[in-house]
Parts: sequence; C-alpha cells; structure tokens
Amino acid sequence: MSFKNLKISKPILRAIANAGYDNPTLVQEKTIPLVLAKKDIIVSAQTGTGKTAAFALPILQTLIDQQDTPKKGKTIKALIVSPTRELAIQIEENFKIYSKHTNLTTAVVYGGASIEPQKAILKKGVDILIATPGRLLDLHKQDNINLDYIETLVLDEADLMLDMGFIDDVRKIERLCTKQKQILLFSATIPHKVEQLANSILNSPERIEVAQNASTSKNVAQLLYYVPKKDKIELCLHLLRNTIKGNIIIFRRTKFGVDKLEQTLLKNNYKADSIHGAKSQIARQDALAKFKKGDVNILIATDVAARGIDIDNLDAVINFDLPNVPETYVHRIGRTARAGNTGVAHAFCSADEKDYLKTIQQLIGLQLNSIEDHPYPLDPKAKPIIHKSPKTGSKHKKGRKSVASKKKKKRWY
Repeated sequence: MSFKNLKISKPILRAIANAGYDNPTLVQEKTIPLVLAKKDIIVSAQTGTGKTAAFALPILQTLIDQQDTPKKGKTIKALIVSPTRELAIQIEENFKIYSKHTNLTTAVVYGGASIEPQKAILKKGVDILIATPGRLLDLHKQDNINLDYIETLVLDEADLMLDMGFIDDVRKIERLCTKQKQILLFSATIPHKVEQLANSILNSPERIEVAQNASTSKNVAQLLYYVPKKDKIELCLHLLRNTIKGNIIIFRRTKFGVDKLEQTLLKNNYKADSIHGAKSQIARQDALAKFKKGDVNILIATDVAARGIDIDNLDAVINFDLPNVPETYVHRIGRTARAGNTGVAHAFCSADEKDYLKTIQQLIGLQLNSIEDHPYPLDPKAKPIIHKSPKTGSKHKKGRKSVASKKKKKRWY
C-alpha cells in the first residue's frame, strides 16, 4: 500500500516524499483511514512504529479539506497533548515537515521556557497546537488560548502522561475543549488506568494494536550481566573500553544516578552528556542536539526524560538499572535496531534486581543470554542483605535508606 491509497493529497504527499517516506507503516495504514472517518481511536504502539505521522497526516488532510469552508480566522482546530517538552518539540518538527507545502500553521508550548514568546505566537493564531499539560493550562488560565474550536484532541504517550501525575490535568483539558470533538489516544501500553481514562472520555473508540507490547525485535541481541551493584560502574567502563562501541544510550532509574555516571564517564575521557527531569529545557535540548550531531556518542538518561525521543542510528542500549516495569525494558531496547538495522541491548542485574529480571523475561518470553566471562561476576547465591531497624525491628533491604536518612544525605543510586 502507498500513501496515495490512504487519500492523502498532493501537498502532503510531496512533503513526505521529500522526507524519504515511501510507504506507510502498519500503524499508519490502520490508523489514518479511521482518523479521516472521524472515529475516536485507542492505539497501542511502541516508539519507532511511525505513530506521530499516523495522527499528523490525517489531521493535516482534514484541515486542508476544510479550507474551502467559510473562514473563522485562525483558531486552534487540533490540539496534541504531550507529557514531555522533548516529545512536544519533536511532534511540532514532524508537523512542520508534513505541512511544508500547505499554509497550515503549527506551534508548540511547554514549561521550562519563557511564556511571553509563546503568548505572542498564539496571538497571531495557529491551526495546530502541541502542548504539555501544565503550560497549556497556565496559558488558558491567562486567557491566551481558546479551546472552543478544537475538532481533534490527541493524547500522546498516555501511559507516561498518567505515570507523571497528569491525570487531573488531562481530564480538565478534555472538558475545556468543545464536546463535539474527535479524541485520538496513543500509548505504548494500555494499563488499567489508561483503559479507565479512555472509557470515560472517548466515544465508542476503535482499537488498534500494532505488535504485542511484549515483543522485542529479532535484530536486537539481548545480553545479560549479573553484577554486584557496587561494581556496575566498573563493568560499564570495562565494556565501553573493550566491547561496546558507537552511539549508545545508558538508562538509569534516577537523576542522581544519571549525574554520577556522567561525571565518571567524563573523568574517563568519554564524550557523554545526559538528560533528566531536573535539567533545564535548554540543557536537555543541547544534550540531544550534541548527541544527534555526533559531538557526543553516549547519552545517559532517565526513562521519563527520554520517552518518545526519536534518535536514529543507535548502536547499543545499556540498561544500567533494570526497570521495575517490564514494559519499560521493551520500550528501552526498541530504540536500537530500527529500520532493519541491528543493535545490542546490555542489561546489568544486581542481586536486588533479580525479581525485575524475572518479570521482564516472563513478559518477552525469552531468557536473556547471560555473559559470565566478565571481571565483576555476581555470586549466584547472592541475595539482598536484610537488616533490622534498631527502633522498629522492621526489615529493610540494604541500600534502601529511611526517609530520615534521605534528608541527611542524597543517594546517587
């Protein structure tokens, strides 16, 4: 099937051809006709499947079809709500690429940046707005955004949006839009809380699932290293010196862990940068730009900061900390081996992460290939050390501080 078969007009076809797209991906093939038919939809698809174009192209096509109708002036017709600044910026870039040969206008608003330039852009009027929830509501509260003419509302990365605590904001945004609207919900996974949200705001939605959430690409070699937690940094350095080359993303669970690993790599003369939620928007964009240009080849990130970011030509992923949500593992390693390329995913597992590993392997239906020949092996019998609190007698795993001790000293891991 070609994009022509999906009733996409010539200006958009020209733009996507210039961008190097020949045929629609599976998610685009399934989604575009339903969006053009004005159906509400729930789409379960991982990053890298082409889901942004799956909603962007039919939204643009619908707006082009309406241009012969009487003008109401420049009012926002399509609103895309995104959980992170990076993803919002990326979506705006895609819309601008696809609408290059039209007179449709797009804007993006997000927190962590000056609000005044965003107000000025909105005052001129735009057709399509991409926004993070907090900044969108701030601008609406200040009467800088009119949502009365929204025809299509897109909730992108809905599972992450809810994980980040935006559920109330999302519901408020939905209520602020006109009742007669189409809602498109996209999510990497569809947990119960996403299902509840969809049932409460969507109207008889069509469901699209592209590949199983548990699937991992056959082009990704998945390697496992059992290693004591205290030796993870040394193992990482050993692998970077001897095994892992090219463009690499390293995932850590916390921003403190990200910062510590970045400092260690820089001290060892590696070209590295990092992104996490505590960094300014400028710093995060600068880190991504340097990684994409090749000024650095190692990017260290938390899952929230990296979610949805499109990075090409990624050679390896290192799961420095195993995620406690198994679907996150699938999402992480799906960033390599795209477009038919091959890649390698490395997973570090300490004694207290064995339960996480078990659920990951159950989800993907695969036993990871354990690499035993490395300098920092974990004793197979090793278990998290348990000790009793002197005051309460309650049990705690070693390495997990009480709330009181956290106030005294920040943890890096």
